[in-house]
Amino acid sequence: MMHAVYPGSFDPFTNGHLDVVRRASRLFDKVTVAVLYNPDKLKSFMFSVGERMQIISEAVADLENVEVDTFDGLLADYMRHKGARIIVKGLRAVSDYEYELQMAHLNRQLNPDAETLFIMAATRWSFISSSMVKEIARHGGDVSRFVPEPTLRALRAHYENREG
Repeated sequence: MMHAVYPGSFDPFTNGHLDVVRRASRLFDKVTVAVLYNPDKLKSFMFSVGERMQIISEAVADLENVEVDTFDGLLADYMRHKGARIIVKGLRAVSDYEYELQMAHLNRQLNPDAETLFIMAATRWSFISSSMVKEIARHGGDVSRFVPEPTLRALRAHYENREG
């Protein structure tokens, strides 16, 4: 069985992320969307790990071979723990590639069984990032075309709670 892990912070989960998950789910028997838990960056995240996992779970509910999990520590160790050999990473631009190439080499050094597969962002989502979505939403802009419905609901609730 080919098992792939798609790691990230996903804060928030965008249509670009969802597109990568959907495409990976057609390539592999099982895909784990692994939400990074980083205690050093808790204050910089908009949503808790639990909230991000819930949002993603709702967004991928129609994909039977996709699960959502969380991890902390090294991705290379998590890959061993899950028995997965493929790391899936989405790429939007050359700048993503430069960073992700370094990470792929590093992960391969830490876990020689782990291979990284890059999935190019669909053109329609190649300009979207989580930070851009947060910035637009923070200023009251419409992000409905950039995020799946569960993310949109969570963003609206987040900003309504802050205003109220």
